[in-house]
Amino acid sequence: MAGVNKVILVGNLGKDPEVRHLDNGRAVANFSMATSETYKNREGERVTTTEWHNMVLWSPLAEIAEKYLKKGSQVYIEGKLTSRSYEDKDGVTKYITEVVGRELTMLGGRPDGGSSGEYNAPAASNQNQATKTEIVDSTVEENNEIDDLPF
Repeated sequence: MAGVNKVILVGNLGKDPEVRHLDNGRAVANFSMATSETYKNREGERVTTTEWHNMVLWSPLAEIAEKYLKKGSQVYIEGKLTSRSYEDKDGVTKYITEVVGRELTMLGGRPDGGSSGEYNAPAASNQNQATKTEIVDSTVEENNEIDDLPF
C-alpha cells in the first residue's frame, strides 16, 4: 500500500523569508511559520497554543516568497514533511523536520492595502475570487477560480 505525505497549513510567517540562490540558478527560501489554535479549558478560560513550523520553498515559489512575503504575512501552504540531519559547527549531528511547500496561496491584504490576489493586476472586484500559485512539474500555474456553486 502506498503512503500519503501531505501537510496543509494556514498561518503567519514568523520572520522574513531567507532566500539563497544556488550555483545552478535555483532559489530556495526558508522561514518559520506559526499556526495557532484557541480552545476553552476546563475552567472556561480561552487558551491559545501556537506551533512553529520550519518551511522550505524551492523555485519558482521561492522567488514569489522573496518578492511578496514578509514577517506576519498570512499564507496557505500545502506540501510534504521531510526530515534530515546535518552537522553543526561543533560537529554535533542535528536533526530537523521541515515542510517542503508545493503550493502557496497568499492570504490577507496586500502590503499596499489592496485585496489579496495577483500582485501585478488590479484588485479583483469579486470577493470570492482567489489566486493560487501552484508548482506542477517545476512550472507555476496561476488559476483564478470563482465559486459558481448554486448554494
